[in-house]
Amino acid sequence: MTTYGLLIFNDAEELDFVGPWEVFTASSMLRDGRDTAVLISEKSEPVRCAKGMRVLPDRTFDDHPPLDVLLVPGGRGARETEPYNPVVTGWIARTAAQASWVSSVCTGAELMHAAGPARGRRVATHWSNEDALEARGGVTVVRDARYVVDGNLVTSQGVSAGIDSALWLVGRLHGREHARAVRRYIQYDPAPPYLADEPGVG
Repeated sequence: MTTYGLLIFNDAEELDFVGPWEVFTASSMLRDGRDTAVLISEKSEPVRCAKGMRVLPDRTFDDHPPLDVLLVPGGRGARETEPYNPVVTGWIARTAAQASWVSSVCTGAELMHAAGPARGRRVATHWSNEDALEARGGVTVVRDARYVVDGNLVTSQGVSAGIDSALWLVGRLHGREHARAVRRYIQYDPAPPYLADEPGVG
């Protein structure tokens, strides 16, 4: 059984955690419900995310089960408020030390840096945040990969890239064929419209 814990906070980017949530819960469904995914927040009240979605956490920092996987999303909150919230950074540091896998999506790498798990590691983040994160020091920002694995830390570029890293992770935990089955179930086969209109493409 695998327990996934996804941190949420005000101004978190919605798809940063909803995309991996879909991967993790689809994975559990295909494993006959053997896994659990929980949304965790500092407090029990609803969280208002970056684009306005309101989400109710399942658990708080004080009452969640032990986590095999910790996922930290990005968004304005990950850059502007939560890195300066010692309750959040302290919880991330403690929880990451006990989890088997730690993951961030997009600018969640900023929170990982503030809390400590990203320091001394190779990491990915949203393209618009790469210079700022690199300037903080103590990390090697990888600019040409959708996701980066360094030990038990899995970081991904912006927003939709979290789906890629989540699929890699369920494959690492439960096998490649299982990850392929999850990808097929969620019909994740990106073919974005208008791609050929971009300079240098097509």
